[in-house]
Amino acid sequence: MSAEPSRGELCRHDPCFPAALAQMRGAPRVLYVVGGPERLERLLSQPAVAIVGSRKATDYGMETTRGLARGLAASGVTVLGALADGIAAAAHLGALEVDGPTVTVMPGGADVCSPASRRALHKRIGDVGCVVSEQPWGRGIRRWSHLARTRIVVGMAQMVIVVEAEEHPTALAPARLAEVLGRAVAAVPGRVSSPVSQGPHALLAAGARLIRGPQDALDALYGVGVKQAPAKKIPLTPSLREVLAQVGSGHDTLAKLAAAGNDAEETIVALAELELTGALVRGDGGRYLPRG
Repeated sequence: MSAEPSRGELCRHDPCFPAALAQMRGAPRVLYVVGGPERLERLLSQPAVAIVGSRKATDYGMETTRGLARGLAASGVTVLGALADGIAAAAHLGALEVDGPTVTVMPGGADVCSPASRRALHKRIGDVGCVVSEQPWGRGIRRWSHLARTRIVVGMAQMVIVVEAEEHPTALAPARLAEVLGRAVAAVPGRVSSPVSQGPHALLAAGARLIRGPQDALDALYGVGVKQAPAKKIPLTPSLREVLAQVGSGHDTLAKLAAAGNDAEETIVALAELELTGALVRGDGGRYLPRG
């Protein structure tokens, strides 16, 4: 059995306490940390980005988030977020795919997993990253816990990226708080017909930074061209590249590819190969998405 991750407590006046969070009005007096204060200090000594969004994310939003978090974590950026279904979970999973730095904040005690369905993810983050809370060990969730958690996530971040969210004050609370605290606000564009794209689109219309992938986020953090996102190199034959390009242009089902003039049997084989190489993932309703 693997050893349990270390635990520790951080007073607001401790040198290891996150500096950006300590300067915030109403900062927590104490942080309880699964993974240990020293690890948290190390993870937050590099740029940290909070990736937030809807619990009811689309397959597009989930894959986009995983690709974004994966690229940022591989570049040494710490990924921050809540522990929740949808966008938050996708962000942590993307960072963990490359054993990258990731920190989550709990609404109850740091040792209390909520939602319970994310217990495995909670443990993985505690093993290689940090799980943080201002609530004492073993404490349950209070009515105000989720909003209080949001201020910690945003307070530790240099930039907040909204991937999918409805245009509603509660859904956009992290972005609004980031504006108040002087953090950079960014958003990922989505399908214009999707309700969960309305929030990011509203932020973009108001001047939020446009994020199309990890490189845009790195340019915002370090300056344009200063740091390059790792290149994804998947060797593909010309015929597979052609199918991948068609999927990316909107022919994202077998029926659409066949209607575009592709041989059905050859296309089935090509889609299977692209899935095996990791170039494509299967989405809802039989749709395919290029892997971010």
